[in-house]
Amino acid sequence: MSKLEIIVASTRPGRIGIEVGRWIESEATAHGGFSEIELVDLAEVNLPFMNEPHHPRLGQYVHQHTRDWSLKVSEADAFVFVMPEYNYGYNAELKNAIDYLHNEWKYKPVGLVSYGGIAGGTRAAQMIKQVVTTLKMTPLFEAVSIPFVHQFLDDGNKLVPNDVMTGAAKAMFDELVQVSEALRVLRESAAPATR
Repeated sequence: MSKLEIIVASTRPGRIGIEVGRWIESEATAHGGFSEIELVDLAEVNLPFMNEPHHPRLGQYVHQHTRDWSLKVSEADAFVFVMPEYNYGYNAELKNAIDYLHNEWKYKPVGLVSYGGIAGGTRAAQMIKQVVTTLKMTPLFEAVSIPFVHQFLDDGNKLVPNDVMTGAAKAMFDELVQVSEALRVLRESAAPATR
């Protein structure tokens, strides 16, 4: 059993990413494959755009916000990124949060939950795979893509999923548990350098 962090990428006013994140958190809890689940909201983390003078792989962080972010990412065994699609790509705040760190991401799987219009955020999901593999993360094939996401919001702006979405979430969590466990030995061997 391990810790899952669900990172909500959108920070803009009026965003629905937090509702998608809460739904995914409830699906992860119902799944039961992780001993601890935490919803991490990048709007609350509030990282400034990269302002560290040293390369992240050195771990020589000058700012407290970076040290706090390093600790948060280090304690996770697996991630889910809840991400919008902006202009065929993922948002800058997510890229910034990723780029602040290096070793802390190593040997950790990531599930992708994307949302948007007709493509359901799939272009953003494809684009981010190149970034996370550079950090030795393992992006999963199993993913959740929500097209025309607004149609799934009720009057209170709560996400009401359909069977396709809940089935995709279960498949993603099944795989996330397996891959997280398979990578555990690599995480543990890298632990002195990352924690």
